[in-house]
Amino acid sequence: MRDYLIATSSTADLPRTWLEEHRIPFISYSYTVNGELREDDCREESRAAVFKGMRAGDDLKTSMINEFVYYEFFKSLLERGEDVIYLDMSEKMSVSFENARRAAETVRGEFPDQRFYVMDTRCISGGLGLLVQKMTALKESGKSFEETVAWGEENKLRIAHRFTVDDLNYLKRGGRVSNASALVGSILNIKPVLYVPDGGTLDVAKKARGRKAALNAIRDAVLADLSGLDVTGHEMLILHADCLEEARWVRDEVRRAHPEYGEISINSLGVVIGAHTGPGLLTVFYLCEKRVPG
Repeated sequence: MRDYLIATSSTADLPRTWLEEHRIPFISYSYTVNGELREDDCREESRAAVFKGMRAGDDLKTSMINEFVYYEFFKSLLERGEDVIYLDMSEKMSVSFENARRAAETVRGEFPDQRFYVMDTRCISGGLGLLVQKMTALKESGKSFEETVAWGEENKLRIAHRFTVDDLNYLKRGGRVSNASALVGSILNIKPVLYVPDGGTLDVAKKARGRKAALNAIRDAVLADLSGLDVTGHEMLILHADCLEEARWVRDEVRRAHPEYGEISINSLGVVIGAHTGPGLLTVFYLCEKRVPG
């Protein structure tokens, strides 16, 4: 049986150290800071520096990955002689996904004897990261290519995504809210609580008045999702954009309610997602029974 590898993109928002430890190749999105081109290297220090700069007024812009860059990346993977499972952001959230699909078709034609599976994960950010981690664990435990793909397809919609942002103006720039909504929200101190439904989009679950209310809403939604589940040994990812203390508060609230919960890790949010949401974004990702608004 031919060996296989799992690959992803930098927008899985996993730490560089984890990706290297588990030998997960990743394709990097690019971004600019005040016009200076940079590559998303998945390093914690890069992420922290970017969010600090954004608070000081730095202007961040991101760009999609073109078809040729995907082609070169995919070709380099298949040239190893292994089959490949590639996991990227939800098709509905990534303008690059169609480029990846076209590049994959070209590469398959050049390597007809190897399997190359590109999954529409319906996940973003740490939700994608959690899926990568789960499927990597299956691979490392000896599961076959087919078994790992099947688990991913059967369970990807069980990965809950809970978000809140601190500044609606970043979502306004990305077209997620209107100018009027951002203005009214800022005046009224409205903090949206967001989630990713089965379709892989980013939707508003509720609108909270103030940051503390938004954090409470996330906590309450997480605990409601976990109610009645056996969460022993489960993993939770909490990502933050320069709001570490609030991330620790959410972690401690979950741990207080579920001391039996497995690992709850806290890391910095990735740069590309952060560019569209701004500093102060806090996200929580974990396995649930089904995705619901909260």
